[in-house]
Amino acid sequence: MGVDRWPGWPAKSAGARRPRRRGLRRLLPSWRMLLGALMGGTVLGLGALVAGYLLVEIPEPKSAAAAQANVYLYADGSQLAAVGEVNRANVSLDQVPEPVRHAVLAAEDRDFYDSSAVDLSAMVRAGWNMLRGGGRQSGSTITQQFVKNYYLDQRQTVTRKVKELFIAVKLGRETSKEEILQGYLNTSYFGRNAYGIQAAAQAYYGKDAAHLDVAEGAYLAALLQAPSAYDVVADPGSAGRAVARWEYVLDGMVSQGWLDPSERAGLEFPQPGPYQPSDLLSGERGYLVEAVKGHLTERGIVGEDELAAGGYRITTTIDPVRQEALTRAVDEQLLDGLGTDPPDVFVRVGATSVEVATGEVVAMYGGRDYTEQFVNNATRRDYQAASTFKPIVYAAALEHAALTVGGERIGPATVYEGDSGREVVNRDGTGSGWSPQNEGGKDFGTVTVAEAMDQSVNAVFAQLGQDVGADRVRETAVALGIPEDVPGLAEARGSISLGTATPSTLDVAQVYAALAGRGTHREAVLVREVSRDGEPVPVPAPRERRAVSQEAADGVTAVLRGVVERGTGTAARSAGRPAAGKTGTAEEDRAAWFAGFTPELATVVAVFGQDSESGEQQSLYGAAGQERISGGGFPARIWGQYTAAALEGLPVVGFEGAAEPVPPATPDGEREPEPDREPAPEPGPDGEREDGGREGSGEPEGEPGGSAVPEAPSTGPPPADPSPSAPPEEPSVVPSGTREPDREPAPGR
Repeated sequence: MGVDRWPGWPAKSAGARRPRRRGLRRLLPSWRMLLGALMGGTVLGLGALVAGYLLVEIPEPKSAAAAQANVYLYADGSQLAAVGEVNRANVSLDQVPEPVRHAVLAAEDRDFYDSSAVDLSAMVRAGWNMLRGGGRQSGSTITQQFVKNYYLDQRQTVTRKVKELFIAVKLGRETSKEEILQGYLNTSYFGRNAYGIQAAAQAYYGKDAAHLDVAEGAYLAALLQAPSAYDVVADPGSAGRAVARWEYVLDGMVSQGWLDPSERAGLEFPQPGPYQPSDLLSGERGYLVEAVKGHLTERGIVGEDELAAGGYRITTTIDPVRQEALTRAVDEQLLDGLGTDPPDVFVRVGATSVEVATGEVVAMYGGRDYTEQFVNNATRRDYQAASTFKPIVYAAALEHAALTVGGERIGPATVYEGDSGREVVNRDGTGSGWSPQNEGGKDFGTVTVAEAMDQSVNAVFAQLGQDVGADRVRETAVALGIPEDVPGLAEARGSISLGTATPSTLDVAQVYAALAGRGTHREAVLVREVSRDGEPVPVPAPRERRAVSQEAADGVTAVLRGVVERGTGTAARSAGRPAAGKTGTAEEDRAAWFAGFTPELATVVAVFGQDSESGEQQSLYGAAGQERISGGGFPARIWGQYTAAALEGLPVVGFEGAAEPVPPATPDGEREPEPDREPAPEPGPDGEREDGGREGSGEPEGEPGGSAVPEAPSTGPPPADPSPSAPPEEPSVVPSGTREPDREPAPGR
């Protein structure tokens, strides 16, 4: 066409093109410099890699004899325990069944036989996840993990990671895969103080590694990722995630062609046996050490494998004087008087005491002897919290300015119907089909919220919980300190108000400490300082947050003071201090609680029933010579004796902003009894009362809901703070609620 442009393009002069070529020529030197720099950097990087490979030698193996103990200290610096015994027995690879080897590979490194010793892409990915705040990621092959276990240490430093990389590369070139796998199996930590597959087989199944079957091998392989998180005996609440991890291992074996799908389908989860700790952890020390270890690892202060390697000096928050006072109260008030036959042998006690101002756990009772019963009764999460949850319901009502269906704002003087078996009604006035019972079927007639808290009236709190809304109750519970993953919390609807969730005494202590702290939640902490080889390990400051308003917390405290003064918790008056608290007794009397606080100290005491042979929960009927064990009996007595000793010598402090609400009274000082009920009985000489207050029953389809006063009109505009009833797809049945007698019968009754 005789032109140098497409038709329609604007014409450009030759002069307009020349400056462009001159600009390009000016840029060329810059591009050459950049390219040269990149090539130079690459050469230098390759040179560094070569130099590192040549300079870093495979060191001598770490000596088991040089392993250090972890030293645990009380808050005053005195020694709590020194734990460092190494439990290892090496075996050859041919002593480990092939399916067990395959299970370990399926869990940790499925491409072990076909890949290089170092997975650079996985390391980069792990580093990126850590930089983004995703927590520590290993990104390591089995070869790298073996190098860390056998030649180096567990510290997460750049120098150690670089050495690990070069040693792993060299080892991969100079050592067979079989030798590396054998070394890995003999050096890995499986929990229960077991190093290596042989020690793990004995610790979990009481047999040699050579006799492990496929299912058992898969469980041990699953433990490698996080031993304490998957030990279903130490933490019964971990069963779900442990089984999921076990199934992941088996599915990996199938995908790799190491396990036939039909065999996989027939496998059942292999329940491990009980743990037999060493005498180094005998008595209460083992419970305290295990709780502290859990605190360190769960918060990322020290990794589990790092802690297992030893050498740490850990100062805890446990006050030895208060710890001794708590133990003495448990023994003197309950355990010393027990016999050797059922139901006395079913009795277990757990307790946690938290300093309100700091969140520090100053005392914890997990059981009499860790070497005989491994489960920590203070941190276990498998017994219903019962009516210790009712203050959370009331806190939610105050925090959200909740209203009754009649439009009345809920407060201590709000009147509800307290008759046993009264049907909870929805906000539109329709029946829910749920009719919770009070203890002994006792009718209370119309009562105020404050009186219902004193007497632990289920009928009132079932209705009150609906008026507030189950979601708001749950949110308030989490804000105050109940972890979101506590069993029974997420799925509970109306029954949440009667305490069907199963938090630990440590969890509940955080809630009551937040109420004592006027609505400020302080994370419960068990560790003050950590060091290794004289170098401090960073310990994050405890987290603080506003859980509920100061007004809401003070309002709950005021009502709970009445529980101690004239309600189900009068035995706690033995503390000799201004106190507030709540009793609770679980379904079929399998657990009895007292959760209480002074302005300085929040303490939760629980008595559980459990068969030590089968592990099944047992009723406490007849234990300690009593007809039943209630929260207002032994737990409140233990609480009172401990609190008096723990605060001995300190000035008496009153509750700021939480005056106790006083029910309406007649001229002679007694509340006028309602015509359809008898007046509440007076406390006996020992603080116990002659009536009872059942704390739970089953719950039918949907979420219960309704009005505080049944005759309130349901027409007109909706209240300003409606709480919707449960959708139709709610499960037809949720776990039954809890019950609590308001007193513990005197001996011989």
